[in-house]
Amino acid sequence: MNEPLKVIIVEDEALLAMELEAVVEEAGHRVVGWATNAREARELADTTPADVALVDIHLTDGPTGVSVAEYMKERDAALVVFLTANPKRLPDKLAGAAGVIAKPYTVNGINDALKFLEEGVRRPPPVSGLPVGFTLAPDFAAAWAAPAR
Repeated sequence: MNEPLKVIIVEDEALLAMELEAVVEEAGHRVVGWATNAREARELADTTPADVALVDIHLTDGPTGVSVAEYMKERDAALVVFLTANPKRLPDKLAGAAGVIAKPYTVNGINDALKFLEEGVRRPPPVSGLPVGFTLAPDFAAAWAAPAR
């Protein structure tokens, strides 16, 4: 494995965030911060180097996950992947995010997505097939698309 991904988790449900942190770390990557609202997420983006941010749409301050993704994209802070039960509420181009994983997700699904993202971040484009349950944003699909497995 290459250098572990540095991951920010933006999730307002503590149990989900803790479970996601465990999955990320068991996959050999490192969680560098948690945020439960847009302000905390922006602060992390400004102060904590990260490769990937796993972002829910609905946070403690409302449906602000999209604005978090836009902020991170503007600052080239981290590659955003939405984790949400409401993927239809996302804008067509996913606000600059790389993609979306619909909740409920599985541990295997997150592991496959992390492998795919690692390849995409470290040596693009990914060589693994697009993980089941992972939908790429149109801009990333053009550059990263691989056959679904």
